[in-house]
Amino acid sequence: MYYKVLFMSEQNQQQETLREVKDIRRLMERSSRFISLSGLSGVAAGIFALVGAGVGRFIVLKDWYERSDRRLYFSNRDFAKLELQLIVLAGAVFAAAFISAFYLTWRKAQKQHVSLWGLTSRRVFWNMAIPLAAGGLFVMGMLQYDEWRFVAPACLIFYGLALVNASKYTLTDIRYLGYCEIVLGLLNMQLIGYGLYFWALGFGVLHIIYGVVMWWKYERRLTS
Repeated sequence: MYYKVLFMSEQNQQQETLREVKDIRRLMERSSRFISLSGLSGVAAGIFALVGAGVGRFIVLKDWYERSDRRLYFSNRDFAKLELQLIVLAGAVFAAAFISAFYLTWRKAQKQHVSLWGLTSRRVFWNMAIPLAAGGLFVMGMLQYDEWRFVAPACLIFYGLALVNASKYTLTDIRYLGYCEIVLGLLNMQLIGYGLYFWALGFGVLHIIYGVVMWWKYERRLTS
């Protein structure tokens, strides 16, 4: 009986030590990584991207079907109009995705009692901002010379690089999303003309899958 009680006491101590180690690890992770990214923001961004891709496809096909000769050739004036419409659409999708991501991440940070603009969140921001800014300037340079063929691949590749670069300071799951975006961008380089579909797959479908997985792994227990 004495040995049994001693064994139970040692087992309880081991469990208590294990819990303490887990708590220390959680505190260290919270101090070194920004863990308040919301999976629901990924779902929202994916939905906005799919809607934007659908509207973009409608705009392109609408201009084509309105032509009596059904030619794929666009005059400079028509192409400039189409270019402006697509740029405005992309800006609207980006703004909607950014606002929803900011709000949902802010709400999660409030629940976790974590500062939204702390040292780790600033690291995430700058590590994402630099590749994104470089990619944005690169895409603007292509648009300046009316080179649309590689816009979608460039967006996917630079966005993937930004995610991989920022994953050092946040949840490592984001790194795998970045890898997928880069692979899609490289595949799109070999399948020019399907950029809108790759754009919808990368920014839409992958974001929704990523968001659902992140919510299931990290946020489901917070809402239950």
